[in-house]
Amino acid sequence: MMQRLGAIFLFYKPFFLWSMAINILILFANPYILPTIITKLLLTFFVWYLVHETSANRKLIFYKNLEISTWRLFSTLFLIDIAITITFLLLMKAFV
Repeated sequence: MMQRLGAIFLFYKPFFLWSMAINILILFANPYILPTIITKLLLTFFVWYLVHETSANRKLIFYKNLEISTWRLFSTLFLIDIAITITFLLLMKAFV
């Protein structure tokens, strides 16, 4: 279980900086939680499409070998991203 979660974090690592940049843009544009969750959901679908349709699809073979389905990978990716985003937004609202 921990090995799978670690593998999912490795998949999320390259997207983390992009996610934080989007979090900052969301903070300035519309810092409410529900539109942020919807935006992150749409971006997760975009990343899924990007990975699925490009040569990055080969990365998914590693996760399939660990018995992590594409659905589980991206849903966990979304949940991790939402947790980080909501924490970031709440901290920024409290201190800014």
